[in-house]
Amino acid sequence: MRKKSGEKESIWRNNGFQTIVASLLCIILGLLVGYIVLLIINPGGAWEAITAIMKNFFYYPSAAAVKKYLGTTLVKASALLMCSLSVLFAYKVGLFNIGAAGQYVVGAGACLYFALGLGMPWYVCLIAAILVAALVGGISGALKAYFNVNEVISCIMLNWIGLYCVNMLLSTVKEQSTPYTKTLSSTNKSALLPNMGLDQIFSKNEFVTLGLLLAVVMAILVWVVLEKTKFGYELKATGMNKQAAKYCGMREKSNIILTMMIAGGLAGFGAGIFYLTGIEQWMVQQTAVPAMGFNGIAAAFLGGLNPIGTIFSSYFIQHITSGGTYVDKTMYCTQISDLISAFIIYLCGFVLFFRLWLNRFLDKREEKRGVKEGKGGEA
Repeated sequence: MRKKSGEKESIWRNNGFQTIVASLLCIILGLLVGYIVLLIINPGGAWEAITAIMKNFFYYPSAAAVKKYLGTTLVKASALLMCSLSVLFAYKVGLFNIGAAGQYVVGAGACLYFALGLGMPWYVCLIAAILVAALVGGISGALKAYFNVNEVISCIMLNWIGLYCVNMLLSTVKEQSTPYTKTLSSTNKSALLPNMGLDQIFSKNEFVTLGLLLAVVMAILVWVVLEKTKFGYELKATGMNKQAAKYCGMREKSNIILTMMIAGGLAGFGAGIFYLTGIEQWMVQQTAVPAMGFNGIAAAFLGGLNPIGTIFSSYFIQHITSGGTYVDKTMYCTQISDLISAFIIYLCGFVLFFRLWLNRFLDKREEKRGVKEGKGGEA
């Protein structure tokens, strides 16, 4: 039973408020389960460990050090934000882009090869990352559109194909004595993203660049496209029912391919704004896909599948992930923060369940109230 027109709707009916409350519950429950696991492993240092994970850069007593490592966390969170937007964009169109991890990998390979192998400036490298990742995403989209191949299967296969192809490609630009690629600062400084003065805000942290602002702008742009444009409406309509979309004159196959290309481009953009800061080198011998793409799934759902919400959820996921490096290594491994993130991922399904349960509860309560008011009126 909904409120009549003109009556003020309860804040508990607001979708945004419901999502925020449900997400906070996921976080609290995830941290609680993580704390219980810490107690089981070693109860003596459990509280200190969970505190260290939550503190992250606040572990440092110096204000300058806190700002510097805050900047590093934000740089990593900006890349995670792009991966979460990649997952979110595809999901809004009825596709599950588990290939964000592989698209992130090929984006990293493209931008680093253009920077180290071809000596290109940062904007060319960034465009290369976006285009190559979009192409990989488009392959999954085409297989889905024309052959009805489940995008989850094709994306998983492409994740590994992309990883090994990138390893082979970047082995041509690696250092002589290590398995890592050459540094941008010593090989091609023009490939480094400009700081725009942001490094001064974070205690001269040279890794804080224009990419931080571009990530936030991209999140807002994705929200505008999906919620305020005809193009976004057509994409979502195709995801809900592609046969109906086809009947209405929409190009359902093209929309599916285009969706996966945009999703891939977003993941590639994340790789570009991360690796073109010079914060990290690529190890050409790695046999595991970087977790950034998979963590994007958690950030997307924890943010309530809202582009603006993913800004905050991406930061939180990265905050506790980075915080895991400060736990006592003699008692716990740093991956304990990843375990907590994993619990939160599973609990993200609770967001939709909570909203469904809450709306049913409110409907029943309003129905009972209406019955009582009706009886009172009869009396």
